[in-house]
Amino acid sequence: MKLEPIVLSLLDTDLYKFNMDQVIFHKHTDLCGQYFFKCRSKGVLFTEEMVQEIQEQIDHLCTLRFKKQELEYLRSIRFIKNDYVEFLRLWHPIRDYVTVSHSDEGELFIEVSGPLFSAMQFEIFLLEIVNEVYFRMNYDYEKLLASAEKKLDAKIKALNDGTYTFKFAEFGCRRRLSREWEDIVVRRLAQETKSCVGTSNVYLAMKYDLTPIGTYAHEYVQMYQGIDKIPLAYTNHYAMRDWYDEYQGDNGTALTDTITTDLFLMDFNRSMVNNYNGVRHDSGDPYEWGEKIIRHYESYGVDPKTKLLLFSDSLDFDRAQALYDHFKDRTKVSFGIGTFCSNDTEVDALNIVIKLQYVNGRPVAKLSDAPGKAMCRDEAYLKYLRRSVDFRLQREKL
Repeated sequence: MKLEPIVLSLLDTDLYKFNMDQVIFHKHTDLCGQYFFKCRSKGVLFTEEMVQEIQEQIDHLCTLRFKKQELEYLRSIRFIKNDYVEFLRLWHPIRDYVTVSHSDEGELFIEVSGPLFSAMQFEIFLLEIVNEVYFRMNYDYEKLLASAEKKLDAKIKALNDGTYTFKFAEFGCRRRLSREWEDIVVRRLAQETKSCVGTSNVYLAMKYDLTPIGTYAHEYVQMYQGIDKIPLAYTNHYAMRDWYDEYQGDNGTALTDTITTDLFLMDFNRSMVNNYNGVRHDSGDPYEWGEKIIRHYESYGVDPKTKLLLFSDSLDFDRAQALYDHFKDRTKVSFGIGTFCSNDTEVDALNIVIKLQYVNGRPVAKLSDAPGKAMCRDEAYLKYLRRSVDFRLQREKL
């Protein structure tokens, strides 16, 4: 079964890839990174035919270049700078940076290795390719599409009849059923409801005149673990400092949980509280997290109603509504909903990730606020990072 090309534009990715890449382009071009694919879903098998299709789709991806219209669109985004856009005019995905294989048992292996400013761009494209290949070649795709349409109809009805009253952004690139389906979802949510405030997908934001939404991901904070002169327990400080220096308070929603929210808050001081518009939740109990963040703002005399809590951890629409009802009177609240927008069908979506694991040959890791989300190929390093975090937490709480 031969598929049509899956990725047709280098804008078909999350905005935060460009945001993070711009900081790297201006400040850290010496960093090299290694990313590794992992399927967390049990019992998933990738056939030799699927792996061959994935290889061919990556071959096609690496033939793409930014079009003039796409570069002009990036230039129109307020905080994307002209010199970075000119760099992208020259940049393209390099096939030699990606290796793909699979085991006799059907486990898929993908590694991306190269200069960090280039290697990091592959993540979303590869996840889009793996998802679409798997669902088109393993299921009756038309049947899946029909079930997704039925569920989307129900969501749109609930958004319009007052069942759901919150605002949200579509964050579905990495887990989508297909390029075709994400396009339909974004178009319909934007045109048939007043609830969708934008999308993380830059291409679809351009196509439908929506706000592209996103700031940074865990990999951005993780990369500072690979810089020799930076103590591990202070990587949030350096990451936020560079981000503010680059964007001067624009594009300012900070991710809290890369090496635990408790440690993040030690660096989220009065200056940073004022410099950032809000914070994003991506692991751990969202209610406990939200209460902790509100208390932190109040400790600096900041009215939480002037700040944003953005929730993005495995959200469906019912969970989002419950969180909105809990926090709406005390702070600004918004949501990034991914899988339950772009791959909600009669079968379970794949839980697949591609994570940064080494920077300049040094292991890096995400601890998060949920132990099950930690991912590191070097167990000794992961223990050392935890000890570094615990030491600072204990020392500075004295």
